[in-house]
Amino acid sequence: MVAENATWGAPRIHGELLMLGFEVSERTISRWMRRAPRNPEPAQRWRAFLRNPGEAIAATDFFTVPTLTFSLLYCFFVINHDRRRILHFNVTRHPTSHWIVQQLREAFPCQSAPRFLLFDHDQKYGLEVPAAIRSLNMECVQTSIHRPWQNGVAER
Repeated sequence: MVAENATWGAPRIHGELLMLGFEVSERTISRWMRRAPRNPEPAQRWRAFLRNPGEAIAATDFFTVPTLTFSLLYCFFVINHDRRRILHFNVTRHPTSHWIVQQLREAFPCQSAPRFLLFDHDQKYGLEVPAAIRSLNMECVQTSIHRPWQNGVAER
């Protein structure tokens, strides 16, 4: 019952078991819930998504490069998951969403786009980037907030 209903707590499970005719205390249920096997399906789905269609996934991200004058340059890159090959990169001082859209157009010319494009929750992307990704016939896959492991190829 715990594995099938992950949002239920001990009081709810206790009530359900009482209605089914099982006499067990709520404290016993809460102790057993700590040792109950968890359903690993959400993590398995994400790992399977990253592992299975490797040639159909590309990822984007930024990294910064400090200069001798103590300013920052932002390097945008697109990497292929299949062979971990850099498909495109460019550097700017002030990245905007329009600049990123142009970089995506340059990275995927003539219908050469993969099926999925991974990117994080950076404010630089704005609303224009997901729209541009969809216009290139790719599916937007945005990682969860503060989860760099979901885009591990680009984060490394």
